[in-house]
Amino acid sequence: MKIAISGKGGVGKTTLTALLAQVYADAGRDVLAVDADPSPCLAGALGFPADLRARLRPIVEMSDLIEERTGAKPGTVGGFFTLNPRVDDLPDRFSVKHRGVRLLEMGAVEIGGSGCICPEGAMLKTLMTHLMFRKDDVLILDMYAGVEHLGRATVDFVDAMIVVVEPTRRSLGTAAQIKKLAADIGLKRLWLVGNKVRNEEEAAFLRAESPGMPVLGLLPADMAVQEADRLGIAVYDHVPALRQAAEQIAQRMANERAVGMERK
Repeated sequence: MKIAISGKGGVGKTTLTALLAQVYADAGRDVLAVDADPSPCLAGALGFPADLRARLRPIVEMSDLIEERTGAKPGTVGGFFTLNPRVDDLPDRFSVKHRGVRLLEMGAVEIGGSGCICPEGAMLKTLMTHLMFRKDDVLILDMYAGVEHLGRATVDFVDAMIVVVEPTRRSLGTAAQIKKLAADIGLKRLWLVGNKVRNEEEAAFLRAESPGMPVLGLLPADMAVQEADRLGIAVYDHVPALRQAAEQIAQRMANERAVGMERK
């Protein structure tokens, strides 16, 4: 099971990633969670203790490592460098594990258009491909609003992309843009998850206005999410309603995946 989670900034991608990662870990699955956001915060949402969080550092910020593996300094544009550097040791070497969830901070090269022709971009692309081929039981990618980390070489290995939205037209507009980007690289397995949903009226709005993506589930609005962040507690433990909703989302994904495999 390989899942990419995307959406507009602030909609709750990291919250959903943390919830699903712990759901799978508590079910005995081998989980690798990857924080691919430019401002990593998944460790906090998972409730990683301070000593483990201190050991985390985004791969994209490891200048010496990138230069060693690619043959060029980060920030270099053009010139010669290795496009497929060795990355097979990075997930185990630079990840930390807590309560059954192994976490890797990958970071992101903030780019637009067709991508970044640079050493750090080459490192991230190669690492992403390697992650898709690893034998982790569950791989969950906490991404930002885009599909830059994914490419045509890896898209066949992604079981689905979940786009997280709030019950607003602006959020759904971003979801439509993500859907188009995903279609451009051939990713068609997209689901929508609504977050911060306060009532049935907002739930109905999301179902009616979804940009052609099935609604996989809904996470209720709960101020305890902010409280969990303030206290440094995993949202999974602190907000039972969200944990239950995430369990239902994971179960529905399993059902949809089983139906898809039967059709094949």
